[in-house]
Amino acid sequence: MRGRRPPFAWLLAKEWRELLASRAWWVMLALIGPLVGVSFISAVRTYAELSGLNGTSAGVGEAFSPLIGVWAPTFSACELAAAFLLPFVAIRVVGGDRQSGALKLETQQPMSPIWRVAAKAIVLLAAWLIALIPAALAAILWRGYGGSVYPPELATLAFGHVLNAGLTIALAAAAASLTEHPSTAAIVTLSVTVGTWIVNFIAAIHGGVWQRIAEYTPTAMVAQFQHGLVRLDVTLASLLLTFAGLAIAAVWMQIGAPMLRRVSESAIVGAMVAALLLAVTFAWQSWDLSEARINSLPEPDEQALAHIHEPLHMEIHFAPEDPRRTDLEAKTLSKLRRALPKLQVTYVSATSTGLFEQTAAHYGEIFYDLGGRRTDNRLTSSEGVLETIYSLAGITQPAESDDSVFRGHPLAVPPRRAATVFYGIWPALVAAAALFYRRV
Repeated sequence: MRGRRPPFAWLLAKEWRELLASRAWWVMLALIGPLVGVSFISAVRTYAELSGLNGTSAGVGEAFSPLIGVWAPTFSACELAAAFLLPFVAIRVVGGDRQSGALKLETQQPMSPIWRVAAKAIVLLAAWLIALIPAALAAILWRGYGGSVYPPELATLAFGHVLNAGLTIALAAAAASLTEHPSTAAIVTLSVTVGTWIVNFIAAIHGGVWQRIAEYTPTAMVAQFQHGLVRLDVTLASLLLTFAGLAIAAVWMQIGAPMLRRVSESAIVGAMVAALLLAVTFAWQSWDLSEARINSLPEPDEQALAHIHEPLHMEIHFAPEDPRRTDLEAKTLSKLRRALPKLQVTYVSATSTGLFEQTAAHYGEIFYDLGGRRTDNRLTSSEGVLETIYSLAGITQPAESDDSVFRGHPLAVPPRRAATVFYGIWPALVAAAALFYRRV
């Protein structure tokens, strides 16, 4: 018939109705407003005080970037929602069909399992975009206060949280398809999430290959986007893992297929994705979209380092919990890796704290090897590290310039009307929408 909808459009409409009928969806939508509100109000208040509000040191806010001072803390509420609220919504949408028996009816439609999973993923992604509305309201409020908004870094931050939500949706979909009950799927999803946190903890202690693996965990990925950094390898890895989760969900959604077939197809998907993940780790391109260029060295230094084509190896004798190692990694090495893709860093320590290694030979030293030319010192500042590299490479150190220094955007304004919006208006709108849908 001419008026008959295509099966995929019918499935999208059906999944949207299932989403609106889900209590988990409305609970998440109601809670994310206050979560964002708490983070936004606290961030704006701190930003205002450091900018000189109520008699504090005026001018300190000149060193502040809204990305770090406001947006990263505000969007951290979305990260919490993605980790602890979104999985229940996804499991309800994906696993609810099996519990109600609707999955058997869906299989009668001339549609492959991957399209059925795709419809659910599209609806869940749309649901997440709606849940990001409170974050958009925070941006509107900030702009109304007179705050500066740099669109590229804000778009980067939002993109990172959409990728994170995609990973969560794929993980929850795979868990819901593999398990028989939603509560089991929730436990599996939470276990994997906690497992990624453990990987980050191990990486912080041991470094090395663990640190490389930890760079692709959701927590580390979101942290990079929250600093305005887009890495090609991380982005591709996130998309691949999302595809893997959805593909495995599609495989196990074939309720009439033999167990051996589903296991073998899942193994094939896993092998293919593992091979592709290994390949994308060599994609070293990255883009610093932050206004303050917080992920980059000064431009004159980047131009000078571009002339170094030999691999640089740094052997650093600092324990994982040594503050000097943390400072060196955050302020220098993370930026240096972007300018020198052939940089290799090895941390050496006998203990995790370094408390009783202070008198050990070579502890606190950094050994450099650039194309066979070696040197060592104890300098941990960015200036000291760069000066050593320039000396080994035989390059004249570029002159410092104040032209490219980010002066910041101080704003000594309290978070007016934010509590009313996030604690009153938003929950009321969500409750009204839920009641309206149930009556219709």
